Amino acid sequence: MSSSDQSLPLIIRHLGLQDYSTTFTAMKHLVDSRNKQSCDEIWFLEHQPVFTQGQAGKATHVLAPAEIPVVKSDRGGQVTYHGPGQITAYLMIDLKRLKLGVRDLVSLMEQAIVDCLSHWNIEANPRSDAPGVYTSEGQKIASLGLRIRKGSSYHGLNFNIDMDMEPWGRINPCGLGVEMTQMVDLIEAPPSKQMVVDKLAELLQQALGYNSHQLGDNSILVAH
Repeated sequence: MSSSDQSLPLIIRHLGLQDYSTTFTAMKHLVDSRNKQSCDEIWFLEHQPVFTQGQAGKATHVLAPAEIPVVKSDRGGQVTYHGPGQITAYLMIDLKRLKLGVRDLVSLMEQAIVDCLSHWNIEANPRSDAPGVYTSEGQKIASLGLRIRKGSSYHGLNFNIDMDMEPWGRINPCGLGVEMTQMVDLIEAPPSKQMVVDKLAELLQQALGYNSHQLGDNSILVAH
């Protein structure tokens, strides 16, 4: 666990359903405008259907996108899918201030998802050879991808809760050829998305060393 500067609050924003490109632009703007007095932020949202291709992405991993757009992103990793019913959390964190390395941030994000799933008695773990979280059956339930600029992280995690899984079959997810799954298919009485968001927010907040957070609005997504 890191030790944060408690004189600066953690800002958490619940942004609802958003266009990927609009959110991507807003993330980059926030990172470019950060200074030592800028608060760390976590944005929780869902995206309208889109495939995003990371910096290491290969076009051959996008098999049959059809009507779903493919957007190039500057995060790490390969191709992934975003859609309604998937929790996306973007972490804009000053790594130097929290004395975190990139691997530290990846590990705490993975552990927060593992602990969130464990809260509902779902066993899952990260893999040393491929970022993300995988069930005990080897299915992938959460994907991670980050970019660091000016000492700050952006992008984050995607956590499958209750979504249309068909589009995953149109790509080679993360270039791994792995089967994807979601929370609703692993538990008889799945929690609401908001319950999962609230639990994941609590776990990420604790892992980053914050005792509390402040809620921010969605004005961050105003076009720049």
